[in-house]
Amino acid sequence: MNEPVLFIIPGLIDTLTCIEPEARIRSAVVHTCDLLGYGRSRDIPQDRLTLQAQVDHVFEHLGSIGGGNVWVLGHSMGGQIAMMLADQHPDLLSGMINVEGNFTMKDAFWSSKIVGQRVEEWAAEYQSMQDDPAAWLSRCGVETNPRNILWGKHILANQPADTVYSMSAELVAAAKIPDYPAAVRRVVERGPPIHLLAGERSAAAWDVPDFVLRAAASYTQMPGVGHLMMLEMPDEFCRMIDRLIEKELTRG
Repeated sequence: MNEPVLFIIPGLIDTLTCIEPEARIRSAVVHTCDLLGYGRSRDIPQDRLTLQAQVDHVFEHLGSIGGGNVWVLGHSMGGQIAMMLADQHPDLLSGMINVEGNFTMKDAFWSSKIVGQRVEEWAAEYQSMQDDPAAWLSRCGVETNPRNILWGKHILANQPADTVYSMSAELVAAAKIPDYPAAVRRVVERGPPIHLLAGERSAAAWDVPDFVLRAAASYTQMPGVGHLMMLEMPDEFCRMIDRLIEKELTRG
């Protein structure tokens, strides 16, 4: 089997690339890309920021990597993008690691809160988060040490408020129609390995359908952390990813 490739798809706010997963994950060659509206791809019209556009964007990047033993890791919104990708391109992926990815409307609770505000109200709230990343981290249950505050500042600067609002609206809309649950069921029924990873403190709020749980290759709760587990314990998080990939290599 070819050396595994792990492609990382971040969530609504990118908390994954700042921990440098390429250096911490040993079991696979790690690739990332800025989603549309984020980082170096942030200068894009807001009407182009759709979940489908993100799926197509990731597919294009995966095409540049080439074929082989390709896995995706999706966190939060990234988990939904990964599931849509697997549904639309069934022969592309060897499997996926879903880190508290969105499955239902319950998982889009923060997005629902965001789009329940006027754009101007959300922009002001987001500006306050950028002005005080320590307070934002604290509300998320992340220790406010100097390293994490520096990461928090970088994370909140990586995408504008408009991008977060637009993608939140997409997540809420997708949760209200049957197309996405049907896509999840199709992926599960085809049987690629799906590893589910949750934080111990946030697992109870993750609304994973029973049929996904039954079919999952594994379900793991990472002790002592919440939804932003990669910031709370970056080394432990990456070691957990290594163990999941190594499990598949052993099985293969």
